[in-house]
Amino acid sequence: MHSPWSKLQAEGIQEFSLSPGQNYSVAVFIPEKSGRPACVRVYNIPNFQQPVSQKTFFKADKVQMKWNKLGTALLVLASTDVDQSGKSYYGETNLYLLGIAGSYDSRITLDKEGTIHDFAWSPNSREFGVVYGYMPAKTTIFDARGNVVHSLPVAPRNTLMFSPHARFILVAGFGNLQGTVDIYDRQKQFTKVATIEAANTSACEWSPDGRYLLTATTSPRLRVDNGIRIWHFSGKLIYAVDHDELFSVSWRPQEPNLYPLRSSLSPAPAPHASVATVSSVKAPVASKPAGAYRPPHARSSGISAPTPLFQRALARDGGSPSPVPGAGSSVPGAGASSTAAAAAAGPALSKTAAKNKKKREAKKAKDDETSSASVNGSAKSASPSPAPSAPSTPAAPASPGLNVPTGSNPEEKKIRSLLKKLRAIQDLKQRQINGDKLEDTQVQKISTEDAIRKELSSLGWVDNL
Repeated sequence: MHSPWSKLQAEGIQEFSLSPGQNYSVAVFIPEKSGRPACVRVYNIPNFQQPVSQKTFFKADKVQMKWNKLGTALLVLASTDVDQSGKSYYGETNLYLLGIAGSYDSRITLDKEGTIHDFAWSPNSREFGVVYGYMPAKTTIFDARGNVVHSLPVAPRNTLMFSPHARFILVAGFGNLQGTVDIYDRQKQFTKVATIEAANTSACEWSPDGRYLLTATTSPRLRVDNGIRIWHFSGKLIYAVDHDELFSVSWRPQEPNLYPLRSSLSPAPAPHASVATVSSVKAPVASKPAGAYRPPHARSSGISAPTPLFQRALARDGGSPSPVPGAGSSVPGAGASSTAAAAAAGPALSKTAAKNKKKREAKKAKDDETSSASVNGSAKSASPSPAPSAPSTPAAPASPGLNVPTGSNPEEKKIRSLLKKLRAIQDLKQRQINGDKLEDTQVQKISTEDAIRKELSSLGWVDNL
């Protein structure tokens, strides 16, 4: 066994990360302890005596470190398990940028509150992107010194990926989001190229040539709808296959420089035959218009849904509300003028509706004449001398089976009061027949029916039914 080449000794190291590039470096994270702040130190290998760059900060239980491709800069995402301010259930996050030469280190200022969902370096090592903030999240591209270059539209996204040649930027919403993928062209001022719907995606990767995108649903993340989808950067689905169980999928590793970036992008090739067989690309079925609710037992039996009560009432009345009994004025000609005004204001009725309306008005006039004759007869039998005439008032709505007087003298007022009590007794008796349980006071009220009828007879009221 070979002896160690070199050793880095520091108290409390929790994590470390080796840099890519020609000159290797190592970054180590030492968490907070006894009031001492956490820190990230960068050492050149194998010179471990003195760090070349260092950043101290609080609020860091753990970190995630990402080097740029050249190994000249480091992004550190520091996070806590608990947000002391109580604003976030997922804790607090902060992003720091360290230069390998120690010439700069800074905290990246983000202009939207909330957690940092994802961050990534561009393959050209000159830019990086951050997805951050409460949903809908914001995506911002920074230069290598942490200055804002461009901000993409706010949307529910939590994933950021650069294509191998740094031309395209993928911003997606995976996990508990709907799986929408937006692709932007960096060389054309961040113009959106395509939007892809890749629901339930658990793996996503650019092809080495930067022209295709692989998305997949794998187990055990999801045990249903496992499969692979390959998309052209323009958003066209090229290949699709489903699996009962898919555990892992990836492109064959190849260097991007084997596929030089073309000045003009070629169109998407013809889709593979497998695309036509997968359920995810079937033409959407037009949704049926929502109708009235039907219970489950009536859905397959061909029984039509019952017509709502208000529609039946409108159909019965010819499209207009039913007239209220007794609501018409007793002044001669007032009913005709109000009817004419209503006809002028309302919509024109159909021929059948107008015919039905005339029948109702004729029946109403006949009922009014019968009621008036009955009242006059009862008044004559009650008092031989005619009572002084008084201005008539609108009649109260009549209850079925009872002749209600419309006069205003004391006897007729008394009759109307007794008839009101009699109607209430009839309602209680009907409830008793239907099996409803009545209170003692209601049963006692029913027992007064005979006394009320005797009093009505003494006042000269005659029940014609």
